[in-house]
Amino acid sequence: MTDKDDIVLNSREVAFLLDLSPDTVNELARRNILPGFKKGRQWRFRKRDIASFKRHLRGVSAAA
Repeated sequence: MTDKDDIVLNSREVAFLLDLSPDTVNELARRNILPGFKKGRQWRFRKRDIASFKRHLRGVSAAA
């Protein structure tokens, strides 16, 4: 059985969640800033990794 956090998202879905453009999401993934993996020529992201990334961003912005 698949956990809901094991859902795999594409760049467009992640862009919506992070309020970024899909191109920015792909660039962050290419630079290893955003955790993702390539499936063919497209980037894919695990929902749990994106949630963790968002928590990290909140922590960084709260400390600033």
